[in-house]
Formats: sequence, C-alpha cells, structure tokens
Amino acid sequence: MQLTEQRYYSPEEYLALEEVADYKSEYIDGQIFPMTGGSTDRNQIAGNFYAELNFAFKKLDYRVYMGDVRLWIAKRRIYTYPDVMIVAGEPEYFNNRIDTIVNPKAVIEVLSESTKGYDKSGKFEAYRTLPSFEEYILIDQTKVHVEQFYKTGKKRWSFGEYDAEDEALALNSVEFQIPLDDIYNKVKFTQEEVDKESL
Repeated sequence: MQLTEQRYYSPEEYLALEEVADYKSEYIDGQIFPMTGGSTDRNQIAGNFYAELNFAFKKLDYRVYMGDVRLWIAKRRIYTYPDVMIVAGEPEYFNNRIDTIVNPKAVIEVLSESTKGYDKSGKFEAYRTLPSFEEYILIDQTKVHVEQFYKTGKKRWSFGEYDAEDEALALNSVEFQIPLDDIYNKVKFTQEEVDKESL
C-alpha cells in the first residue's frame, strides 16, 4: 500500500475525505493508504463467496456485506474495507454511521500480491482485537488455495488450508460449506500461474 502523504489525519478528517473521494482508502492510526485496484478475478471470487453466503443465510439471522461496507477497529484505530464480512444478528454501527460496522463474526479476504503480507499478519492481528471476530478466510486469487483461521478459545486459534485436492471449505463460526469449485467459479488462471503450480 502506498501512503498518500506524509502527514497524520484524525479519523474525522479521513471520513470527510472519504465522502468525496473517487476511490476508497484505508485509515491506519492517522495515515491514509489508497486501496489497490481490484482485478476481475478478485471481484469474481469475492462475489462468488458473497452470493453463496447470502443465499444460504436467506432465512437465517445473519447479514453478509461485501466491499463497500467499512469496518472500524477501535483498538488499532483502523478503518478498512474487507472483501466479505458475516455479521450475526443485527449490525452494530459506529457512531450511527450506516456505512461503518464494528461486529463482524467472520471476514473473508481475497489476497493480492501487494497486500497479502499485511492481510496475513498486521490486519489479522487487528481483526483479533474485535470481540465478535471468530473466523478469518484468506483466498488466493492466483491458484486454488484457501487458508482458514478460527477461534477455539481466548487467544487460541486453529489453522487449516485447502487446495485443489480438497472438495469444500466448511466454516467453523457459522454453519456453512462451500465447494472450492464454487469459490473459483469463472476464474481463469493465467498460463504463467498454471506453469508455476506445475513446478
């Protein structure tokens, strides 16, 4: 992520700028980082996951949000836009802003080359400060590979990974299962990516 300017902004300044911006930015403890442009594959994967969750939860007390809903992480002073979030029951809004929530039960991120290091470490650490947060799914957009972290107790998390040999991903925080083929439906990996996988 690239820093917009070497200066610090208050959360209120960031929100005011975000209201009129042509593109979304993340806010991390006073600094503003423009979000990298998405790819069609990233969009497809997030859309596939969102659509399956939304259908599965149609008559259940869960909400699913994608992309444009902001998350406030108070203990780290971070505003961010997860690819997909699951909320149990009603969303809890920060300062009555209907575009910003504070209570995701699970977060799904589609990894890009420029952000995957941060998504796996710093962002995951920040998400874990949220009392409601119980599960984190990281999806590779360049190959069939999914990482799953779910809470098993106070400060205790379990890890699992899935690749082309596995048939489906089962979430732990909610009753939901999705075939890997459905996650990657209509995603066409480049020949370069296929060649890397065969090495």
